[in-house]
Amino acid sequence: MEGGKPTLPLVYQAVQALYHDPDPAGKERASVWLGELQRSMYAWEISDQLLQLKQDVESCYFAAQTMKMKIQTSFYELPPETHTSLRDSLLSHIQNLKDLSPIIVTQLALAIADLALQMASWKGCVHTLIEKYSNDVSSMPFLIEILTVLPEEVHSRSLRIGANRRSEIIEDLAYYSTTVVTLLVTCAEKSGHDEKMLIKVFRCLGSWFNLGVLDNNFMASNQLLMILFQVLQRDETSTNLHEAASDCVCSALYAIENLAVHMPLAMQLFQGVLSLETAYHMAVAREDLDKVLNYCRIFTELSETFLEMTVRTPGQGMGDLRTLELLLICAGHPQYEVVEISFNFWYRLGENLYKMNDPALHRVFKPYIQRLLHSLARHCQLDPDHEGVPEDTDDFGEFRMRVSDLVKDVIFLVGSMECFSQLYSTLKEGNPPWEVTEAVLFIMAAIAKSIDPENNPTLTEVLEQVVLLPETVHIAVRYTSIELVGEMSEVIDRNPCMLDPVLNFLMKGLREKPLASVAAKAIHNICSVCRDHMAQHFQGLLNIARSLDSFALSTDAAVGLLKGTALVLARLPLEKIAECLNDLCAVQVMALRKLLAQDSSSGKLSDPTVWLDRLAVIFRHTNPIVENGQTHPCQKVIQEIWPVLSETLNAHQNDNRIVERCCRCLRFAVRCVGKGSASLLQPLVTQMVSVYQVYPHSCFLYLGSILVDEYGMEEGCRQGLLDMLQALCMPTFQLLEHPNGLRNHPDTVDDLFRLVTRFVQRSPVTLLSSTIIVHIIQCAIAATTLDHRDANCSVMKFVRDLIHTGVTNDHEDDFEIRKRLIGQVMEQHGQQLVTQLINTCCFCLPPYTLPDVAEVLWEIMVFDRPVCLYSF
Repeated sequence: MEGGKPTLPLVYQAVQALYHDPDPAGKERASVWLGELQRSMYAWEISDQLLQLKQDVESCYFAAQTMKMKIQTSFYELPPETHTSLRDSLLSHIQNLKDLSPIIVTQLALAIADLALQMASWKGCVHTLIEKYSNDVSSMPFLIEILTVLPEEVHSRSLRIGANRRSEIIEDLAYYSTTVVTLLVTCAEKSGHDEKMLIKVFRCLGSWFNLGVLDNNFMASNQLLMILFQVLQRDETSTNLHEAASDCVCSALYAIENLAVHMPLAMQLFQGVLSLETAYHMAVAREDLDKVLNYCRIFTELSETFLEMTVRTPGQGMGDLRTLELLLICAGHPQYEVVEISFNFWYRLGENLYKMNDPALHRVFKPYIQRLLHSLARHCQLDPDHEGVPEDTDDFGEFRMRVSDLVKDVIFLVGSMECFSQLYSTLKEGNPPWEVTEAVLFIMAAIAKSIDPENNPTLTEVLEQVVLLPETVHIAVRYTSIELVGEMSEVIDRNPCMLDPVLNFLMKGLREKPLASVAAKAIHNICSVCRDHMAQHFQGLLNIARSLDSFALSTDAAVGLLKGTALVLARLPLEKIAECLNDLCAVQVMALRKLLAQDSSSGKLSDPTVWLDRLAVIFRHTNPIVENGQTHPCQKVIQEIWPVLSETLNAHQNDNRIVERCCRCLRFAVRCVGKGSASLLQPLVTQMVSVYQVYPHSCFLYLGSILVDEYGMEEGCRQGLLDMLQALCMPTFQLLEHPNGLRNHPDTVDDLFRLVTRFVQRSPVTLLSSTIIVHIIQCAIAATTLDHRDANCSVMKFVRDLIHTGVTNDHEDDFEIRKRLIGQVMEQHGQQLVTQLINTCCFCLPPYTLPDVAEVLWEIMVFDRPVCLYSF
């Protein structure tokens, strides 16, 4: 720290300010000052002195935390000859402070554990600790705390220990693991009614199970396992102890997943968990939800551990199907949080059975899945006094979404059609309460898409009945029935006679605020699937689109409706498309013009995002089939819309968010008409370059890459595109050459190299013959060090594709020219590039980027092996 070592009174003063200063600014100043102290070399001595003086809890906690942090992150600061005295000092502190605060004990225990893991000269640390403290009852709590955190810290990312040292430590801990368990047995037997000690014992045992070093033969016959299950069987066990015991059993079950290696212990755990069924029922009877959740966690972990055996030998040995019975008992609990714990197991079971594809096996598990689905339908019921539509953002709404996903994953075991029919029959036979009807419709909606719609009278009947639902039924039933209709779009496509009644039904929903968005989503689905049949209803869709804001729609629902309308528009006869597209865009264009007029008169800028997003989705999904030689029907419309987009872009040129929206809109417009947008090329490029000189938004580079992709192979456009590239590159290089420019602007790097990669793909000779290529390659070499996923990927793709153009003889006339030009590039930059790539692999890049680097090096070796080998 600047100004030398601070005095202890000053440190006390700062700690007191941190905890007790009523002024937040004072707390902040103290926090910053203490943070600097912790990073300094003085922290070792000061924290040791504070722990020795033991003045108050706050100063001791700060000192213990500092000591732990220093050992974790700055252990290299200490010379090896000081390690032993540091260890002895820490052991002395933890003994002296053991009764001051459990939090301080934990921090010191972590410090000792982290020291033991990094201090290679401390051999057999477990043995040392047990020998030193096991005979002193008062030291037992902190001894067990150290033995708990020691295995947990082995895989800590904070510690700088190599793989060899880690293996050595694990081997050492495995050697002493039986000694630790024997100590824990003694503690458990002596603890009597001391629950806190028993909790510590179970936490410690769980920690050693998690490390995976306990001997399974030794553990299978160990007294501690029996104590563990006795605690879980006892009705009077407290909540905290019950949770610690449950965590320990779950850790044990997780540790034995490789059953063949752990068979003796696996059998003991299997029998132990099965013996907990009565205790589960007792917890249910007492309405003790905490314990119920714990038991369900244990049953689920048991089922996950023995999943392979359950599937391979169902009903035999440890493939005993009582594991599934336990989960179905839990599924019967009235609280949905209980059944939710087991979802991951049911997913995995479905996945395994689907891969095995054995009908006989499917029949074994079918009744269990049927019972599960029955429970899930019941859990999905809303409260009878629920008002309004089902919420999908609260906890229960998220649960229902997870149910929907799970049902889709396991329904093949029951048969989609069979399940759908059974659910429908429950609605036909009785007159169930509205909440039952709604839940059944919800499950039906989840599986509707997985049913073959061809000649299926039940599906048609369901559709006919649903659209006849009176408006007097509960609004939640109407909401879910609209969702179901949206999921049955393929049935409607096979039965076009249903289209009119379905659309009438959905239009009623569209006009009601609570149902508007879900109805819009259903119409979107039907438009996507029934595009040809919907063509006759295009006028109706256009009317909806024109008055979109008169419906109470979410942003996504409104955009979805426009997407559906555009998909249908693309199926109209070509001669009608231009006029209809013009009508569809008119509302958005008028709104943008109105905003521009308002802005110019008021001097304030309004947000055009909504209208730009709507235009973008229309352009994106209006993709009519246009034969060669035919004029694209959308060409004229887009040319007429360009001026308003250009004005909007100019007005908001300093606002990155809106410029991105404008570029996105233009990108889809260009993609929509392809080469038909050639007349836009010159004014668009001129405006992009002009704005980019002042406001270098990276989305202009991305839009440039789209233009190169569409026009790069057109002889007459190549020079203009190269001019665009050169004009965009100059401000880009200036931006990236600032200190930390590459790191601060990864999006710019990403989009720049997307643009130049498109050039390599569409017109490599144009790029390679230009003067800008040298600067681009230098920028690429510098950018190889950037550890941003997308940016790095784009840089590597550019270099790989560039060199590849000189490798692959694709029988194009210009191959020899390309090969010669790449040869010149490699002669100038090859060695620097290879050296940089090797350095970045060693010192800069995360492992996930290495396959991309390897591909670049491979291309270099194929093109010019000597330059690669020489660099190595």
